[in-house]
Amino acid sequence: MKKTLIALLLMLPGLCGVSAAPVLVEAESFAEKGGWVVDQQFMDRMGSSYLLAHGAGTPVAPARTEVGIPDAGTYRVWVRTYNWTSPWTAEPGPGKFRVRVGHKLLSGTVGDTGNCWEWQCAGEVRLREGLTTLALEDLTGFDGRCDALYLTDRPDDVPPADAEALAAFRRELAGCPAPREERFDFVVVGGGIAGMCAAVSAAREGCGRVALVNDRPVLGGNNSAEVRVHLGGYVETGRYPMLGRMIREFGHTKAGNAQPAANYEDDRKQRFIDAEPNVTLLAPYRALDVRMEGTKIAAVLVRHIETGEEIWLSAPLFSDCTGDGTIGYLAGADWRMGREARSEFGEELAPEKADSMTMGASVQWYSSKVEKSRAKFPEFSYGVVFNEENCEPVTFGEWKWETGLNRDQIAEAERIRDYGLLVIYSNWSFLKNHYSQRERFADRNLDWVGYISGKRESRRLLGDYILKQDDIDKEVFHEDASFTTTWAIDLHSPDRKNAAHFPEDPFKAATVHNWIKPYAVPYRCLYSRNVENLFMAGRNISVTHVALGTVRVMRTTGMMGEVVGMAAAICHRNGCLPRGVYQDHLTELQEAMERGASRPGAELNNQNFNLPNKLLDQPAGIAGHR
Repeated sequence: MKKTLIALLLMLPGLCGVSAAPVLVEAESFAEKGGWVVDQQFMDRMGSSYLLAHGAGTPVAPARTEVGIPDAGTYRVWVRTYNWTSPWTAEPGPGKFRVRVGHKLLSGTVGDTGNCWEWQCAGEVRLREGLTTLALEDLTGFDGRCDALYLTDRPDDVPPADAEALAAFRRELAGCPAPREERFDFVVVGGGIAGMCAAVSAAREGCGRVALVNDRPVLGGNNSAEVRVHLGGYVETGRYPMLGRMIREFGHTKAGNAQPAANYEDDRKQRFIDAEPNVTLLAPYRALDVRMEGTKIAAVLVRHIETGEEIWLSAPLFSDCTGDGTIGYLAGADWRMGREARSEFGEELAPEKADSMTMGASVQWYSSKVEKSRAKFPEFSYGVVFNEENCEPVTFGEWKWETGLNRDQIAEAERIRDYGLLVIYSNWSFLKNHYSQRERFADRNLDWVGYISGKRESRRLLGDYILKQDDIDKEVFHEDASFTTTWAIDLHSPDRKNAAHFPEDPFKAATVHNWIKPYAVPYRCLYSRNVENLFMAGRNISVTHVALGTVRVMRTTGMMGEVVGMAAAICHRNGCLPRGVYQDHLTELQEAMERGASRPGAELNNQNFNLPNKLLDQPAGIAGHR
C-alpha cells in the first residue's frame, strides 16, 4: 500500500527561527491500520474518531504511517489516549501501548493511566528533517485507544485538554479545506435497515438524487457483521402486504445473534444499495452538524471518519435514521428519552413515575473450540470481581448481555460500551483461570467480541402523533395507517439475579414478551412535529417507551423506511413537506404502499419472512431474539 504524507505542518506565529513547526497526526488517518480498528461511535462527544486495539486479549498488529519532520531536532511525542477501565479501578489499566518513531521505540507506555481522555507523553526522540515512520505498538490486545499524536520540539508545548479549546487547536493545525457543498433531493442519515430502505424506496419512487450517509464502512447497523443481530419482526402482512418485500433483496438466510460474520451477508446489503443509480452512498461519513433556515433543515454537515473530509449536504428533505435522533436533536426537534409515567398516556406497562431508564446496548461475543495449547487467556481483573457465585459459565453471549439501562445512552455511550467489554473479559478470565470447573473451558478460545454497541433505545423524536400502548391494545383505527408492527411489546429491564450480584452496574437483561395483534402505525409518527422537512425511521420515531417495545425490531424499521421513502418522493413530486402528505396527498401515499417498493420478482431470501400469521398470536413470556 502506497504510504502517504498525512500530517500538515504549520509554523507557529512569532517562533520562526526558534522552534520547528509541530506535527499533529490524527490516528484514524494512519495509512496502514494493522490490527487497529477505527471507532467512530463517540465522535459527537470527543470531536473525532480514534484507533482501537481490539484484539480480545491478543496484541494486534502495529498501525503505521509516514509523517514529514520540518527540521532536525529533539521532539517530544504526546499521545491523546484514555485509560478505559478507570471508572472501575484506580489500578493501571489494560489498554497500554507504545509509540515507535523511525527505528526507535519510545520509552513511555501510554493508555494505562489517568481517568479521562488526555495527552500523555510517550517519550522523546532525535529526528532528522524529512520523512519518518510513526507506529502504534499494542501490548495487550485489550482495547488500547489512540486519538492523535503531537510531535513538538518545545518541552512545555502540550495540546489543550478542554474540548472546545482542543477543537480549535485541531482546526488551526489541520489546515483542512473548507467543506464542499453537494445538492440532493433527499438526504437520509443512517445506513441501518431503516435508512437503506428509505433511500432505495425514495429513489425507486422518483426522487432524482438521494444521499445515504453511513458512518461505518459496512451497511446494516445492528444487522451488520460488526454487531450481529438478526432481523426480527414480520413483513408482508397487514393492510399493506407489499410493504417489506424489498427486504427479500438483501435479507440474510440464517437466523441467530452473535454468529459468524458471513451469516449477516453484508455483501448483499452493499449490492442492494450499489444497484440504485439514484442513490449516492456516503460511507464512512458521520453527520455532526446542521444548518437551519427557520424551522427547516437547509443542510447537514458530514465528516469522513478517517480522512476528516467534510461535506455540506443540502436538500429540501431529510430523514433521521440514526437511531439516536442525532439530526433531529441538532435541528432542535422535540424529543424524549426514558420512560413516561403510567398516567401520561394511560399505559399499563409504564412505570408509576417517569424516569430516565432505557433499554440497554449489547456487546455480543462468542467462543470457539481450539487446541488446548492455543486456548490460553490472560488474567483480567479491573474492578469488577467474578467468583463462583456470580460468574456466567457460558460460551457465548448475545442480546441478554446488555449494559447501560440505568445510564444516559448518549452522554455515557463510551462507558456503556466499555462496561460491556469489561464484564466479558473479566468473566472469561475467571472461567479460564480460576473457576472450579474451568476444564469445561480449557479448549475454548474467545473468538469474537463486538466493539460496536448494539443500541436499542435513546432519543425518540416527536411527531404529529405519538404511538402509545392504548393504540395497540384497543386496535385504534387511524386513517393514515401505514406499516404494520407485529413484534411483542418487548421491554428490557435489568435481570434480577444479575442485578443482585452487580447492583450498581448490571450487565444482563430480561424481558417478557407481551404479544400483540398486528397493528398499522400512523404515518404521522414518521415526521417531526416542529422541524418541517424532517422525516424519521427506525427506533427514534414518535412513540412512547412502551410502544417502542414493538416497533424497534429491524424488519419493522425497514418498512418504516420504505414508507418514508415513498412520502419523500410524493413531497418531491408535489413540492410539499412531510405534513402535507398527510393533509393533502394521503391517497397517493396509500396507493404507493399498496404497490410496495420492491423490485418485481424479488426472491424470498430469508427463512423467517412469511411465517403464517397464526405464529403472531403467541402467549406472553416467550423468549425473544433481542
